[in-house]
Amino acid sequence: MTCKLSLATLAEVAKTAAVPAYDRASLKAGIVHFGVGNFHRAHQAIYLDDLFNKGQDHDWAIVGAGVLPSDAAMRDKLAAQDFLTTVVEQDNNRTAARVTAPMVDILPVGDAAAIVAKLADPSIHIVSMTITEGGYFIDASGKFNPQHPAIAADGASPSAPKTVFGLIVAGLRARREKGIEPFTVMSCDNIPHNGVVTANAVVGTAKLSDPAFADWIKANVSFPNGMVDRITPATGQREIDLLRDKFGIEDNWPVYCEEFKQWVLEDKFPAGRPALENVGVTFVSDVTPYEHMKIRILNGGHAAIAYPAALMDIHFVHEAMENPLIRAFLAKLENEEIIPIVPPVPNTSLADYFKLIEHRFLNPKVADTIPRLAQDGSNRQPKFILPSTLDNLRQGRDVVGLALVSALWCRYFAGKSDSGKEIVFNDASADRLHAAALKAKDDPAAFLAFDDIFGEVAKSDLFRKRFADALKTLWEKGTQATLQLYLDNKLAS
Repeated sequence: MTCKLSLATLAEVAKTAAVPAYDRASLKAGIVHFGVGNFHRAHQAIYLDDLFNKGQDHDWAIVGAGVLPSDAAMRDKLAAQDFLTTVVEQDNNRTAARVTAPMVDILPVGDAAAIVAKLADPSIHIVSMTITEGGYFIDASGKFNPQHPAIAADGASPSAPKTVFGLIVAGLRARREKGIEPFTVMSCDNIPHNGVVTANAVVGTAKLSDPAFADWIKANVSFPNGMVDRITPATGQREIDLLRDKFGIEDNWPVYCEEFKQWVLEDKFPAGRPALENVGVTFVSDVTPYEHMKIRILNGGHAAIAYPAALMDIHFVHEAMENPLIRAFLAKLENEEIIPIVPPVPNTSLADYFKLIEHRFLNPKVADTIPRLAQDGSNRQPKFILPSTLDNLRQGRDVVGLALVSALWCRYFAGKSDSGKEIVFNDASADRLHAAALKAKDDPAAFLAFDDIFGEVAKSDLFRKRFADALKTLWEKGTQATLQLYLDNKLAS
């Protein structure tokens, strides 16, 4: 017997899953969040659900928003179940389901007027976002690109915005015209200095149509930096079926995630904020050390194992970590070229942190996939891998392992695994990367020609040599043999 998730069926759902201890009707919106995908519902929404379950801060509920077709589809799925979500938290020895209810509405996608009106509502004090690494219109150096067609269009038509940043600018303008204090803008994406990046995007968008207002935003709006962490795979029919079969709950889009979660935030919320420190959020004056640790060790680790695993026809992340070559490759890379250049983190052992990362990657219940890790490399490599490469080069250190990561990415974009299996790409730059990867078999420099991706790294003679040697070996000997040569310290000449 199964039960369709809704507010009306919570008593029945409570037989197999934890349900909210609060009355959803008691909540009032205080946050507008762009991008109500899996990570948001497994992270920010969970912390708020925990807080509401304590009976605290019920005026900080979430109103969702979005600008993409996928956001519209998500709105339809969640609206059909009263904006509830089933979150299944999985550790190696534990699986538990909970229903969360901190979201009270999702605004119509494409209705700029409705979104701007909600942004101008004086009850809204925070506008947050989870729009993926590629949603910030930045290049390899981290600079905002105001020439992007979508941003340029919002600059030309500021009263009819279509991007997240155009909408935020319009919302801030409406508040100023009404004499309402500005909201805080909070990024929840895995980007170094995500608050600074978001500020550059908002100010840069405003500057296209009203430079004076852009200056006002820069002087009056807060953009706290934050580090977020929780492994959250994509949802497919498998997860929907598992929830129905194991817990008897029919959820249109459940979220599966690991048990571990972390959130570190700069405490810069002049318009107020919920008391998230009461549910485990760490507030600090400078989030930079935590960002470096997480983005380079965890996200960099994900990016490092994705492509050798894909070339070896491995589907799940835990299966990749169970492969002795891949696990040893990751450990050597982290210990020799990533961890040594990560600045110290308060009260944290980086060696212990990496051990935790290995444990999390090995979790079979999360069922995170290699295709998820491999997607969007054109945005992820410049944020997760190449900054470590550049720092090593600037310090006069070798980059055999990190250059191998880049070579593996190039080899992956040639389009077939070592066994000849076709690789399905999921990257906005897939066409140009695929064409360049094929050329790079004979001319490695062809793949390094994308300045928006490789930037200064590609100018290094040492990196270019290490990349070329690794790519040549991958083509001649295959992935497994190349990894073994790296482990034996025989890859570099």
